[in-house]
Amino acid sequence: MENNMQLSRKSQDFLDNLRIYLFSSGKKSDEIDAIVEELENHLSEAEKNGKSVDKIIGNSRKEYMKMISDEMVVDYRTMFKYICVVVFGSFSFTVFLDLLNGNLAYSILEMIGHITIAAIFIATILIGFKYISTVTSLTKQIMVYVGIALLPMVLFIGLIYLNKAIATPVIHFGQTGSIVIGLLMVGLLIGISIWAKTIALIIITLLLIVPEYVLSITSLQEETQLILSTTITFVGIGLYLWILTTFSKK
Repeated sequence: MENNMQLSRKSQDFLDNLRIYLFSSGKKSDEIDAIVEELENHLSEAEKNGKSVDKIIGNSRKEYMKMISDEMVVDYRTMFKYICVVVFGSFSFTVFLDLLNGNLAYSILEMIGHITIAAIFIATILIGFKYISTVTSLTKQIMVYVGIALLPMVLFIGLIYLNKAIATPVIHFGQTGSIVIGLLMVGLLIGISIWAKTIALIIITLLLIVPEYVLSITSLQEETQLILSTTITFVGIGLYLWILTTFSKK
């Protein structure tokens, strides 16, 4: 804590961004803490001697971060944990939304599509957050946040239209099966949130479900409901990602 008080804002921002970069690269959290603490002490001593962070890391922050990342081992176990969070989370979103409309029934194309979209979303998060950690432009950072929030929604909408255009076998679960699956997804959502020590899935699920449900019981036209619910969800997820990253840095 003492070193944090002695560091300049520029040096502290670099350490915050380095932490995000290494986390997005799949490095172990304890190793990230050790590297950041060591560099923090180094920067603190350098600043006492009148040197800036640029003198230590050089002209390219991205190259310096990459150099540190390349020397660290990838934490595949933690990456698998977050992959599970995203994959099962994406299915829970769909299940909860569909339960509002009746019994569950999914085509083979839908199931494959959800897994594919989850994989794309994971890659987008990792690439996006690594990019954010290497740029200082607030405009570029906001654009990436918005892109991360919008991409899965756009892909899901595309999947809906694709599923209508291409006929594949449909699996019907019936009323009992739908209730059981719904309860399992609630338990899974809570379990994953406890395991991952984050309420991100619960918040994003609420952002996806609540606006659509509330608007569905109004007298607004269906097109208006879709536009409003989508806008609220997009803005909400983007705002949540921004708040999450801001607090992660602190």
